[in-house]
Amino acid sequence: MVDVTTKNVEFAGSLGYKMAAKIELPNCVPIAYALFAPCFTCGKDIVTAKRVCQRLARRGIAAMRIDFTGIGKSEGGFEETTFTSNVEDIVKAAEYMAAHHQKPEILIGHSLGGTAMLAAAGKIPEGKCVITIGSPFDPAHVAHHFSDDIPRLKKEGIGEVKIMGRPHKVSYEFIEDLQRQNQADKINKLHKPLLVMHAPLDDFVGIENAEQIFSHARHPRSYISLDKSDHLLMNNPNDAYYAADMIAYWSEYYIEMGVRPLS
Repeated sequence: MVDVTTKNVEFAGSLGYKMAAKIELPNCVPIAYALFAPCFTCGKDIVTAKRVCQRLARRGIAAMRIDFTGIGKSEGGFEETTFTSNVEDIVKAAEYMAAHHQKPEILIGHSLGGTAMLAAAGKIPEGKCVITIGSPFDPAHVAHHFSDDIPRLKKEGIGEVKIMGRPHKVSYEFIEDLQRQNQADKINKLHKPLLVMHAPLDDFVGIENAEQIFSHARHPRSYISLDKSDHLLMNNPNDAYYAADMIAYWSEYYIEMGVRPLS
């Protein structure tokens, strides 16, 4: 494995705000570039994103992890965002990488970040393969975090809710946007090799979500079980490192071979 240099970068997001990101660069010519979308309300500095991206870089794959608009060091308010704006933030990140580094060939997302990556991948033609980690099939899955607050949000338009124990302002437009998504159609029209990674004992996003994503995807599609891992891949550092190693091995095959899904 090689040494890694971490660089802070900024670029304009989908809503016009300045977005923050970190890119892990191997101290060698990169095999490829990867783009990583973190979990719902998580930032680029969550330990999962850091471990996966740094491990990829140590294997020669440069990897950029982002703060979505309104999260971490990115500008804007979370209440201004929707699932659609998150998808467009990913596209903007890919455009930045193409302009300043290299086009991202490996598209990775964790939890809702993976759901958003599935929706964004069709808008990133240079992406050669897609990987989801513990991702929900339906974007509206995340609304269960604050289901009791939805009537109040509908009445007030914007309100504060607790997500994983932390307060966030959420708009009712966010809920409506989640409900409008046709994720099955987007997965079916992905036309890129897909790797679905999920922990069978994930009590946050059930394993049935992996089954649904997999069943709607065209070949080539692969599944890797993250046995004994928790949803955030944080209980044991080796869980994130294992995921990164599998991503590296799997994606390098498709990058080298130029394999495309069956039509």
